[in-house]
Amino acid sequence: MSLSKSNDDSNREVLDSNSDTNEEDKNELCPGFKDVDAFVKHGFGVVLSATKASAGLPQPGDEFDFYRSFPGFQEFCESQGDQILQCMSQIMQHHGCRSHVKDRNKLTAVEERFDLVVDSNDVILERAGILLDEADGVNRNQKPVMPAGFQPPKIVVSSWNRKGSGSSSQSETFRLLHAKNIARPQLKFKEKIDNSNTPFVPKIFIKPNAVKPLPSYFTNKQIRNERPEDLDVPAALADLIHQQRTQEHVEDMFAHPYQYELDHLTVPDSLLSKPEPQMYKPIAETKLSFIDSLEDLVELNEKLCKLSEFAVDLEHHSYRSFLGLTCLMQISTRDEDFIIDTLELRSEMYILNEAFTDPTIVKVFHGADSDIEWLQRDFGLYVVNLFDTHQGSRALHLARNSLDHLLRHFCNVDSDKRYQLADWRIRPLPNEMVQYARTDTHYLLYIYDCVRAQLLDSNHGQPGLLQSVWNKSKDISLTKYMKPLFTEDSYLEVLRKQKRSFNTQQLTAFRLLFAWRDKLARQEDESTGYTLPIHMMIKISEELPKEPQGIIACCNPVPPLVRQQVNELHLLVQQAREMPLLKAEIAAQKKKGLTPVKKPEVTLFGPHDTSRASESELPYFSPNEALVKQGRLFSEDESKMDVDEQKMSGLLAPAKITLFQEPDVHTEQNSLSVAQMKARRIIESFENPFRMYLPSTDVHVNKNAKFDPSSKIFEISKRWKLQSIEQQQKELEAKQKAKEEAKQQAKKASEKRTKTKQSYQESLQNVATVRQQAAESAKSTAKKRETPASEVGEVTPKPAKKLKAAEKTQKTETPSQTSFKPFDYSQSDLKVFAGTKSKDNSQFDPNRQGQGFKKKKVPQGQKKHNSAGNRSMSYMAGKSERGFRHNWPKR
Repeated sequence: MSLSKSNDDSNREVLDSNSDTNEEDKNELCPGFKDVDAFVKHGFGVVLSATKASAGLPQPGDEFDFYRSFPGFQEFCESQGDQILQCMSQIMQHHGCRSHVKDRNKLTAVEERFDLVVDSNDVILERAGILLDEADGVNRNQKPVMPAGFQPPKIVVSSWNRKGSGSSSQSETFRLLHAKNIARPQLKFKEKIDNSNTPFVPKIFIKPNAVKPLPSYFTNKQIRNERPEDLDVPAALADLIHQQRTQEHVEDMFAHPYQYELDHLTVPDSLLSKPEPQMYKPIAETKLSFIDSLEDLVELNEKLCKLSEFAVDLEHHSYRSFLGLTCLMQISTRDEDFIIDTLELRSEMYILNEAFTDPTIVKVFHGADSDIEWLQRDFGLYVVNLFDTHQGSRALHLARNSLDHLLRHFCNVDSDKRYQLADWRIRPLPNEMVQYARTDTHYLLYIYDCVRAQLLDSNHGQPGLLQSVWNKSKDISLTKYMKPLFTEDSYLEVLRKQKRSFNTQQLTAFRLLFAWRDKLARQEDESTGYTLPIHMMIKISEELPKEPQGIIACCNPVPPLVRQQVNELHLLVQQAREMPLLKAEIAAQKKKGLTPVKKPEVTLFGPHDTSRASESELPYFSPNEALVKQGRLFSEDESKMDVDEQKMSGLLAPAKITLFQEPDVHTEQNSLSVAQMKARRIIESFENPFRMYLPSTDVHVNKNAKFDPSSKIFEISKRWKLQSIEQQQKELEAKQKAKEEAKQQAKKASEKRTKTKQSYQESLQNVATVRQQAAESAKSTAKKRETPASEVGEVTPKPAKKLKAAEKTQKTETPSQTSFKPFDYSQSDLKVFAGTKSKDNSQFDPNRQGQGFKKKKVPQGQKKHNSAGNRSMSYMAGKSERGFRHNWPKR
């Protein structure tokens, strides 16, 4: 019995221990981890150790190749790589992804593996995001899998005229006035809307809660009333008159009226301490007041001035107005809700500045970036001591920062966003739209308390994080409204966002259509989207229709203003088609907020190193200058440019074709002769081979080092400058000396020539001529020369050329003997003077051909051969066989 009892006790103990372990296993999240925090800590530790181990591996390159050469390291890497690939494939299979990671047969195996890993990462991260949203309370409605052929019902977007009836399939509809049937509220405004292309001027003229008084420009009504739109002058002169009149008050006009008060605003300690969230009242138990009269607005202002905080929101309309209209203002306190008809009380809303600018009252907004600008633009209202719950949610790193998410997260309220895009100009407002507008501010004060409490809890009770939210909210309240201004390059910003490539005709059409749309929208007080949407404008610019019907065909549906102005649009398109057809490129504009990538400066460089140039030395072109100039093939055509081409913008200039870029040398070519210019060109063709070592204008040196007297580069450049100046001066002096020497030599040569001419003439005066000497000798001897009489019909033979040459030389020679002795003709051959001609004379005399020339007698039986050659020829040619085969007829 005792043994059985002991066995039973031991069995019970084992069962109890097993039950305890089972309970512990049930309570554990996964084997070995009690909760999620333990699992996350263990996971982070493993990831950290893996990162450290990977950092200790050999680096890629020579180090890795060296270790890879050892077989042991190579085998270890292959085994570890196979294990990692196996783990990755198991994870991918678990999530339903393709897991063919170990496929090594293909050449592109690495690229395919990389694509598989990227796809699986996307799937896993998407699922993790969905699970986090579900854990945070944001349910993502996934589309269910539908059978083939099933057509789901159409979803009506922004259906403000449809009211859902809970879970029932039927839905009730209530009839509301459509936007096109609403009378334009701009017609009822006391102050006309200023759509002119001038900067915005604040509307404030009374500054409550002022520490620094308002400038005289806003307090003097006479200056304020003299606006350009109130003057009976042409529109072209209105802006000029307005600029001349307001030059004295430029600083006051565009400054924030409450800049001084916001800069000196300090948050009290009570707002930096942890609050106790005050629960909101149910909407059914909260009073709602609709304010549309001046008396109710004054009463509301008095109530707000007695409070410590209140919530504000606005409803805006921008489709049927160029600048936009603020249609409603919702204000909620802890006990009451107010809705103000700002279209009716537009000119009296400035009364609320007393409460909005009180630094002791907190104004709670959500996403106040646009609300602050709308209050300034339409009412002249400014906010001091603002708290933006959107900035608070961002500091808390919530899953979403929208008001819809905050309502669901803090208040467990689902807001109805069907009226978010409704036309808030509708009067009277239906109850559904009133309830939607009321919800935006009814819970905002409770959210404000919860956000402040969580900001302090997340920062361990320290007010630093909460103080940063207050500072960001103050920066938002310091923003100033800026009117959209039209410039000549405004269309380029729109075109860059579209990422389209246009030619010159399409770009001109887009520019003209953009200017037409802006001008007409300002005149008619319509939005640019209502006048001509961007996608229609791009379609017209791409197609460039030849007929007005083509413009209408590019728009679906056709905007009313386009249908009215279709002829004017057709003229603009025709003007664009007349432009020369070239390719145009839009330069990418530098994104704001991104620091430009700068190339590292080279420390090792010299003053003659032109291979590297710093970015500061390169010329900078603004968007207007870099895009206007048109490309030219040759530099001679640079000065010739049409007026239409100068107006074109958006064209990049291609590079000119130049063989060598030489510096222009300005010389006075008009003063040089043709020979001197030719000599200059020849000399310039021979370049100095050592010119590359001399300083030139193309050397790129750092500016700071170039102009710093303590640097070595400054000394070198200064030394080179001095040497170059001295060298130039020496060259000029040498050229001047050479010119002077050449002039002196020319003078000496001319003087020598004149002296020789004079001496030669003087020597000729005392010398007697040959005839004079012959006459004197004839008188002395008293003998005369007689010539024999020639027979009639004979021609005296003329002496040969050698005799003539001898006579010439005899005449030029001066007689050395004083007495003249005549020639003794008795010793000469007198046969020369006979009338008969010697037959042996074979010399040809052309003067004897016509008179005394006798033909040779040809004996009978022989053919008569003509002389070879004409009479003017002085040589005898050989026998010519030309025409020997022809039997020429005899004369």
